[in-house]
Amino acid sequence: MQKIIGRKPVLEAINSGAEIEVVYVAFGQHGDAINRIFTAAKKNGIKVSQVSPQKFNSIAKNEDAQGVVAFKSTQKFYELGDLIDEAKKSAHPLLLLLDSIQDPHNLGAILRTAECAGVDGVIVTTNQSSPITETVEKISAGAVSYVKVCRVNNLVQTMNILKEEGFWTVGTSLNNSKNYAEMDYKMPVALVMGNEEKGIRKLVAETCDFLVKIPMNGKVDSLNVSVATGVLLFEINRQRNS
Repeated sequence: MQKIIGRKPVLEAINSGAEIEVVYVAFGQHGDAINRIFTAAKKNGIKVSQVSPQKFNSIAKNEDAQGVVAFKSTQKFYELGDLIDEAKKSAHPLLLLLDSIQDPHNLGAILRTAECAGVDGVIVTTNQSSPITETVEKISAGAVSYVKVCRVNNLVQTMNILKEEGFWTVGTSLNNSKNYAEMDYKMPVALVMGNEEKGIRKLVAETCDFLVKIPMNGKVDSLNVSVATGVLLFEINRQRNS
């Protein structure tokens, strides 16, 4: 990740079309320059996070940031069409779709698991999702350098495109779902994992071809999303390798 400090450099980076992951603005910042940053970020689909002065100082590392810091990604992102073409080269294509995963620790752990499971690509949403920060890179243990990642604005639209390309969409849900181990995964699969607290969104669930769940024996009704992702991906691998 490359850090960009200051209002003018941040605005110039956004307007130049740079791959900005996130812009942090300290609470209390206002004025024409800040308004232009908010407007430009919204226009370009860039996440802006307003944080406390204390958190902002820890991010800016006491540099003269004028209340604004942006992070430019060095991560290579794939176009959806290119990702689909690459996935189809596999005997049993497997894509992982992440619906609004917001915790960078979860995202990093999921990317690490995805790489270990040999997924053909990971699709993340641009809104309400964690950017690929230094924390994500660290937690992934370097997996971000190997996993093909694609960012999309509309996950439902993306799922419909995948269906047209021959993928079967499998979502995780506690409602109206079957045991994950009873599912036959020997087909092109797009596995959809949902937000840490809310799971996959209603319309996303309704768009899935199949819904599965992991039975729980304890009093808690669900696993952490990164753990659940590992369980499902390696069940898919187990079936395909048996």
